[in-house]
Amino acid sequence: MASPVNLLAIVGPTASGKTALALDIAERYGGEIICADSRTIYKGMDIGTAKPTAQEQARVQHWGLDLVEPNEPFSAADFKKYATEAIADIRSRGKLPLLVGGTGLYVDAVLYDFTFGPKAADSQRQELESWSLERLQDYCVKNNILLPENRQNKRYVVRAIERHDMGDSAKTPLPRDSHIVGIATSMDTLRTRIIDRSEHIFGDDIEREATLLGKKYGWDSEAMTGNVYPLLKSYLDGEQTLPQVKDKFATIDYRLAKRQMTWFRRNPDIMWTALSDAPGYVKSLLVSE
Repeated sequence: MASPVNLLAIVGPTASGKTALALDIAERYGGEIICADSRTIYKGMDIGTAKPTAQEQARVQHWGLDLVEPNEPFSAADFKKYATEAIADIRSRGKLPLLVGGTGLYVDAVLYDFTFGPKAADSQRQELESWSLERLQDYCVKNNILLPENRQNKRYVVRAIERHDMGDSAKTPLPRDSHIVGIATSMDTLRTRIIDRSEHIFGDDIEREATLLGKKYGWDSEAMTGNVYPLLKSYLDGEQTLPQVKDKFATIDYRLAKRQMTWFRRNPDIMWTALSDAPGYVKSLLVSE
């Protein structure tokens, strides 16, 4: 498909309907999906990260999944390099790249061609790493620094502070042939969807997945400190009941959705539309009447 759009991004909070929309658009307009999600990059973390299912992946080509082992580091700079190469590959075959996800830094790094400077000076990094997690989080709040999705991971919070210090000078304007569609969803609707998802995600399969990952990588592994896995461990250890972990998981996911929306609302380039109106808007971008 020869499209005037070089890159189409579909963003929004967790449970907003991005996946189903992206699949429909990719099938209709000859697209391939690049998942911009800091959780689904990990191999073996399928159910706990709400990774696109095997059936969904079979419908269209997906990129950005299963990139590293859960004990391996992977940064926004790594994602930008990977996604940029994927976009070039997709376009070279006449396909439409769809950048889809809720990890705002991943999305913005690609869309605005972020320049990631050298690693922070050792002295600054050492000082930040000497602080407690609570002190780092408090510093972010007091200095209006957006906390990362996994705010319980000390390394992620340190990187958030470093990125803030880097400022906006390391990005470029959005290219004219790139567009961002945001899925506008009320927080009440999101809360309902998240609660429904928490009711269905827990079962024998997720318990087996978490147990296998915990044995292979250790429950203290960086990737295992986020998502649903710490809650599953507390359940498997008999520290919490299943209803308790379901309720806590829904609360955590809802807080994630609010942080994601805080990030995206700052971007004036996003065209917000209801999920039901998004197909029509996308058609207006891709199809010349």
